Amino acid sequence: MVLPVLAVATTDYSGFSPMTLGFALGAYGLTQALLQIPLGVLSDRIGRTSVIIGGLLLFIIGSIVAALAENMLGLILGRALQGTGAIASTLMALVTDLTSEQNRSKAMAAIGGSIGFSFILAMILGPILTVNMGLSGVFWVTAFLGVMGVGIVIFLVPRRVSSYHNREVIADVRQIRYLLKDRTLLRLNSGIFALHFALMAAFVAVPMILSTELSIEDSELPLVYLVLLGGGFFIMLPIMMLGEKYKLQRLTFLGAVAVMAGATLVLGFERNPLITPFLLLVFFTAFNLLEATLPSWLSKSSPAGNRGTAMGIYSTSQFLGSFAGGVLGGWSLQEIGADGLFIVISLVLFVWWVLSLGLQSPRPLQTLVLSVGDREHQDFLKIISKIAGVEDILLIKGEQLAYVQIDRLLIDMPSLQPYLNR
Repeated sequence: MVLPVLAVATTDYSGFSPMTLGFALGAYGLTQALLQIPLGVLSDRIGRTSVIIGGLLLFIIGSIVAALAENMLGLILGRALQGTGAIASTLMALVTDLTSEQNRSKAMAAIGGSIGFSFILAMILGPILTVNMGLSGVFWVTAFLGVMGVGIVIFLVPRRVSSYHNREVIADVRQIRYLLKDRTLLRLNSGIFALHFALMAAFVAVPMILSTELSIEDSELPLVYLVLLGGGFFIMLPIMMLGEKYKLQRLTFLGAVAVMAGATLVLGFERNPLITPFLLLVFFTAFNLLEATLPSWLSKSSPAGNRGTAMGIYSTSQFLGSFAGGVLGGWSLQEIGADGLFIVISLVLFVWWVLSLGLQSPRPLQTLVLSVGDREHQDFLKIISKIAGVEDILLIKGEQLAYVQIDRLLIDMPSLQPYLNR
């Protein structure tokens, strides 16, 4: 809700400048990045709900500080405090604790869909709330939503907790160095960094451009964002589906990065009432496609038993990109103007495109968590490795879970069914 309005709603704050605006946008991403993995690991020790409630309380405090802020320093502090509620990885772990292996992918898909829907809804509601309640009203609403979240966790979330520490969800800090060397994961992490760098940096200037260059009234912004984001989403869907159907994921991926880089480059040289809305629609279409593609690709590319750690690194990269985009975007707008800002974004996206040339289309791989039971590891390994479609197996000494990477097109599921962890 803050993203589409912060640039125009803070111009009368004491200490406002494009640079402090960039810090206000990016501060949330910095604290999210720093705490995402540590809080996930902490939840393994003291419990998921304790960390989730604690994170929501920090988010509420940050929202209140931001709502009461009368200058940019207070706003930056509030945004940074909001980001300390870095509970995304812990929430994913809680979903794993509370769902069976058969239903987990559906649960994760539902969460992913709700995130995408809430992003579009928030971009529409943000301007509406700002027009009627001011920027402080947006933060009061986020504080209220945080209170609702605490209530949901306390009263609605089941208390049944898995006795297993599932490595497909929780990060294992001992594996971070190993995964950072994986070239495919490195390219995907660089990609999510660049994608959210571009989004945050663009929103340092986009609200101002819509307001001053296109003369769009504040009351009209919700409809504008609905067309840009909603339109981009519906244009993206058939492209993504055709790419999956005809095994053209790599081509659509590289095409989306190139189109996004091209759109921002043109925005750096030419903007007018006709070309600017079209290029912003292209930008959001490519963004939606890449935002949906990257986590799926990462999940398929993660080594068996390491998806939780890989996703932790991925989330950290995403929020670092948001921080860097806000700060560098603010500096660029201040020093070289909106034209220079869009050229900087384009250059970052072009570097991402070059790095992505080494990616190969993801294979239809999936990791299943199996129960070893009372069997010896060696005996279990012999049984599972003979099943058709099994690609990789990870067994950890002293643990009762096995992480088995399968090819969904080749796997003999009836043979694996008795070993699925429930």
